[in-house]
Amino acid sequence: MPNSLTIAKLAEQLGKKQVSSQEITGACLDQIEKIDAKLHSFLHIDAEDALAQAKAADCMIARDGNSTHPPLLGIPVGMKDIIAVKGQPLTCASKIIDNFISPYNATVTQRLREAGAVLLGRLNMDEFAMGSSTENSALGPTRNPWNQEHTPGGSSGGSAAAVASDECIAALGSDTGGSIRQPAAFCGCVGLKPTYGRVSRFGLVAFASSLDQIGPITKTVEDAALLLEAISGHDPKDSTSIPAQVPAYSQALNADIRGLKIGLPKEYMVAGLSDEVKNSINRAVEHLSGLGAEIIDISLPHTEYAVATYYIIATAEASANLARFDGIRYGRRKEGKDPIELYCNTRGAGFGAEVKRRIILGTYALSSGYYDAYYLRAQKVRTLIRRDFLNAFEHVDAVVTPTTTSPAFKLGEKIEDPLQMYLTDLLTISCNLSGICGISIPCGFSANPQLPIGLQILGKPLDEQTILKIAHAYEQSTVWREEKPDLTAFQ
Repeated sequence: MPNSLTIAKLAEQLGKKQVSSQEITGACLDQIEKIDAKLHSFLHIDAEDALAQAKAADCMIARDGNSTHPPLLGIPVGMKDIIAVKGQPLTCASKIIDNFISPYNATVTQRLREAGAVLLGRLNMDEFAMGSSTENSALGPTRNPWNQEHTPGGSSGGSAAAVASDECIAALGSDTGGSIRQPAAFCGCVGLKPTYGRVSRFGLVAFASSLDQIGPITKTVEDAALLLEAISGHDPKDSTSIPAQVPAYSQALNADIRGLKIGLPKEYMVAGLSDEVKNSINRAVEHLSGLGAEIIDISLPHTEYAVATYYIIATAEASANLARFDGIRYGRRKEGKDPIELYCNTRGAGFGAEVKRRIILGTYALSSGYYDAYYLRAQKVRTLIRRDFLNAFEHVDAVVTPTTTSPAFKLGEKIEDPLQMYLTDLLTISCNLSGICGISIPCGFSANPQLPIGLQILGKPLDEQTILKIAHAYEQSTVWREEKPDLTAFQ
């Protein structure tokens, strides 16, 4: 079926008229109809609009004959429900804006449309991207395509599950503390978190503005490179957007990695790392060495402070960003006898437990008398964490680590213990605090049950080329990309 293929393969077939965009899109819609009632990756689908976009793409291909077309032309892409698509719901999986329709496109949305992609629908997520399991969605959790009793990760769990189950060819997610890389690892996909500022955040509903970054979740590294090329670039609508040239990422993938120096930080081989993850990472490191890379032991000494630092900065910024959801201008509203009661009623009924928890924590950290002790100190430690990476990158070209400490955990296993849930981000959040780029790729499976394991490759700021090159070399010389989940339990 065409929905099981990659962007690169489908672009080739579309160019040769071996398949049409309408056939690809129809196959994705059929897969959604077949399995999504149980999988629950999608929150909203407009099949008629998707097929109309596909028809327009087919007309363009037919009109232009043998001309070269953008690789995303006619390719169905799913969108995390935190990225604005004009005329479609933008709910952030929250009750407080469950009836909101976006009046404009995010910059990444506009760039996908210009590239000819078919925007397929809205993907499930943890409410306002706050969570690591998609269980915080007000509309119900997504399940892992590899095992329905397990989480797909979060907050971009719907995006990763949809790609892994062939409901769409690729998807966009957002990554504030690992929310692209962790679900990609749990679902056996490729998940790329670009350098902060590489991809515009205009039209992304803000969680933590100094940490958020949009990125691709795909079936292969080449597809991630193609999607990153389409969405990257300076945007004057985003004041944090970096005015840097966008390389042709997909053209440099097959370069040799012999002689590249790859750092292995001792702080990431933590005591809580499962044996199966540890063994898979060790084998992956040996494999990279066999491909000619030089493995160097390094230290990132401030890693132990990353979780505490992140959950002060992220919650503080969330408390400020979510102040706008008050029931006055848009969204759900619950009346009160005065404005204060209206705010309390609206936010009390509209926000879920985890969002409330983080708003309260962040407001406390910013409050008078505690700002210096918590928020200001966290920002200073953040600088030390970033400096660790910059110092390491003076000696190595990239850093490899596990993406997660374990394979996907069971639904319900951690939801009642916020601290244990927060610790699932242990190996991914330093990348966001430092503003560097990172990618997760499949590197093995656990035995019982069979669940994917992810290898994380971290790179210098604006050096996505190097981590993509390393990831592609590993991927193409191993068999993990060929593995597919058995979806009979969802039919």
